[in-house]
Amino acid sequence: MINQRLIEKAYDIAKEQYAAIGVDTDAVLTRMNDVVISLHCWQTDDVGGFENLGSGLSGGGIQATGDYPGKANSIAEMRQDLAKVLSLLPGRHRLNLHAIYGDFKSEAIDRDQIEIRHFQSWIDWCRQQGIGMDFNPTCFSHPMASSGLTLSSRDDKVRMFWVEHVRRCRAISAEIGKQLGTPCVNNIWIPDGTKDIPVDRNGLRTILKKSLDQVMEIDYPKEYMKDSLESKLFGIGMESMTVGSHEFYLGYALTRNKMICLDNGHFHPTEQVGDKISSCLQFADELLLHVTRNIRWDSDHVVTLNDEIQLLASEIIRGNYLKNVSIGLDFFDASINRIGAYVVGTRSTKKAFLIAMLEPVGLLRKYEEAGQNFERIALLEEMKTKPFGAVWDYYCLQQEVPVGIDFINEVQQYEKEVLAKRG
Repeated sequence: MINQRLIEKAYDIAKEQYAAIGVDTDAVLTRMNDVVISLHCWQTDDVGGFENLGSGLSGGGIQATGDYPGKANSIAEMRQDLAKVLSLLPGRHRLNLHAIYGDFKSEAIDRDQIEIRHFQSWIDWCRQQGIGMDFNPTCFSHPMASSGLTLSSRDDKVRMFWVEHVRRCRAISAEIGKQLGTPCVNNIWIPDGTKDIPVDRNGLRTILKKSLDQVMEIDYPKEYMKDSLESKLFGIGMESMTVGSHEFYLGYALTRNKMICLDNGHFHPTEQVGDKISSCLQFADELLLHVTRNIRWDSDHVVTLNDEIQLLASEIIRGNYLKNVSIGLDFFDASINRIGAYVVGTRSTKKAFLIAMLEPVGLLRKYEEAGQNFERIALLEEMKTKPFGAVWDYYCLQQEVPVGIDFINEVQQYEKEVLAKRG
């Protein structure tokens, strides 16, 4: 159990230490309200969805591993889980929904036929929770994706099926944003690629460009929705070439005034995705960040507070880019308690931003510009042992959510009372 007096006392000591280097911790905690995380719904059910197509799902390079009991089997269970997660997180958040999670009831609605009515109950739920909502076309796990090609397919019937699906997703996203009063980010990721080395890369990318142009024919107000395009280095069944590469989507986004999505699990393991942020934002107005933890490849592990995640947050804060970056999570681990996975991953991401905001950026920049590199590295090293944890605990106390490891007991109790009783 928390000891409020000790938490407040520790915060007062930390506040003095940070003030000595020019950091106002009270102002930092206020600024943390600007760090809004979009929670990916698919962690609750291992990317299953609630379609009633009955045709067998195939294709798409998506795979969740593990069989930990208690996954959500219905929309009601998913919302119950998400509400529990939100109760354990400090700060403001959003819901990120994939198209396969529509409220289809008993209808067999294929993806080129989805309408806003299939997502109205989700909009209403988000309004009740006081959160915004983002959206994604689902261009995988479908017979029309079994060839490994969707928007870049040479089969025009297949291609136009997916063009219509993404068109409808954009319209749905615009209505989501209009109803909730906050722009809905519609992020497009497709699994298109080839298992072996292709001859005509150019042909596939020409088709993809054509499809995207057809998808984007209608301009929706940006106060309602924002388009984003997500690249990937490789994936299951597309090990040799990905049609929607980083370079392809970056070029498309910049020439069409769209957002580029940087998923830190979708690049070569030795690339620093944090380094790409300031480069992209020299030319783009906004970008979407998908935060995950990749181990050797895009394995979508639960986010932890590591150097890679810290660099992402630090680059955003140092560059004063919070207003230009939308932040979402994208991992799915079926080997551990799924509620716990959410809480650990989201809290770790928020911690990285808090640490970044506690930096004396002005002083560090002054040292760097003056060529005082010893002073810069010395101060950066000293920051690693500053009492950030005391500030984090006080932030959680302010936000009226569990402090420290108290959330572990909350998750365990929820598992006992709810998750363990699911089939």
